Amino acid sequence: MSEPARPIEIFVDADACPVKEEVYKVAARYGLKTWVVANSFMMVPASRLIERVIVDAGPDVADDWIAERAVSGDIVVTNDIPLADRVLRTGAQAVAPNGRSFTQDSIGAALAQRSIMEHLRATGETTGGPRPFSRADRSQFLQALDTMVVRAMRGRK
Repeated sequence: MSEPARPIEIFVDADACPVKEEVYKVAARYGLKTWVVANSFMMVPASRLIERVIVDAGPDVADDWIAERAVSGDIVVTNDIPLADRVLRTGAQAVAPNGRSFTQDSIGAALAQRSIMEHLRATGETTGGPRPFSRADRSQFLQALDTMVVRAMRGRK
């Protein structure tokens, strides 16, 4: 007889995440443990379901912490495409703060586009950066996160 799967957990790549409050609300609605991972102190609500993790400063330290712990069924909130790729390989789900879901079908194109943009910036090309975060992005994120939670819960039954 196999061990029951551990409950779904949400991991937030929190340093520049504009939707932490939305994550807390959705996680509370479903009673899910949430890990808020950053390389500096940040306030989190007092809740037994929310845990702040402060990692050392440095490239990919927070990403490594998350990637080493996220398992199939978990949800990772990140704008970091390489981190999304890593957690998708474990069976976890990944979503950007604007509600864009990373999937096995879309991650290759996202990595390629990221590589092209890095190359353009390295050659001195002005790429303009991302557009400002909007209320529509926040709304799309809430919908995407809720959908992912429901999908993960169904997958655990």
